[in-house]
Amino acid sequence: MAAICNVCGLPDELCICQEIAKEQQKATISTDRRRYGKIVTKVEGIVDSAIDINQLAKLLKNRCAAGGTVKGRVIELQGDHK
Repeated sequence: MAAICNVCGLPDELCICQEIAKEQQKATISTDRRRYGKIVTKVEGIVDSAIDINQLAKLLKNRCAAGGTVKGRVIELQGDHK
């Protein structure tokens, strides 16, 4: 017997809770000028605790071919990557 999700009431194989949570996220991407005129791209608004912010930052840094860091729940990438 398959386990039932407590949130949506569907079996765990058909559970849609994670997809709904991801679709309801609204991330804000902005740029900021730092020391010596360097531009930093900020990704903010990722509030779901189920999303590993460090893994997401690592993926973004690889895809954008740039350095970056995580400060709190904000991902900062070096350069303009809007």
